[in-house]
Amino acid sequence: MPEGPSLVLLKEDILQFRRKKVMAAGGNAAIDVQQLEGRQLLEIRTWGKQLFLLFSGKITIRIHLLMFGSYSINERIRLKRSVKLELHFNTGTLYFYTCSVKEMEPGWETTYDWNADLLSKKWAPRAARAKLKKIPETLVCDALLDQQIFSGSGNIVKNEVLFRIFLHPESTLGAIPPQTFTLLIREAKQYCYDFLAWKREGTLKKHWQIIRKKKCPRCDLAVQKKYCGKTRRRTFFCKNCQEKYV
Repeated sequence: MPEGPSLVLLKEDILQFRRKKVMAAGGNAAIDVQQLEGRQLLEIRTWGKQLFLLFSGKITIRIHLLMFGSYSINERIRLKRSVKLELHFNTGTLYFYTCSVKEMEPGWETTYDWNADLLSKKWAPRAARAKLKKIPETLVCDALLDQQIFSGSGNIVKNEVLFRIFLHPESTLGAIPPQTFTLLIREAKQYCYDFLAWKREGTLKKHWQIIRKKKCPRCDLAVQKKYCGKTRRRTFFCKNCQEKYV
């Protein structure tokens, strides 16, 4: 599943279509795609793993790439992928595949906590801390995937941040020492910006410290792989140098 930094890059890629008029629209999404024809793409926003296309006529379409979604510009991918939405502009064509496409109701902006987006200028670490303090029994591996707290964080961010701050994924939030708690919030944001920079360079995987590794780069001991917490997402960790607090 694409994480927040990948959505920021998606937005950058398609900014070329901002202020352009949709000449034709298609795809098998469960929305009225024809209503987009003749509309101008006024604005493009992201919130975590979600992309919002704001058109004239007060129409907003949300794109969520889910686990296997993708997009392309100008060249349609000839694979066994469903074209959910295609937008033809006079300067090119934008395709979205195997994703969720939803038309938002008026007032949709108020249903999102824009302060929770790790890559937003509105990111509010104090608000994140307050939310975490209200769920002391939650495992930190689940908290890092909670989009209402860390919007844009995904499994890569979760694994790498916990390794970076020497914290075991099955630690409960209420037991984590104050200094480590502060590091958790700070590094969740920092890793997203590192992720974004490495993704731009095409070097993201070269910087992975714990994901898919067989040995811990710090301890030279076997890396543990487990499906942790309520989210049951694949988790890599070193039980020697990542402290567990319960």
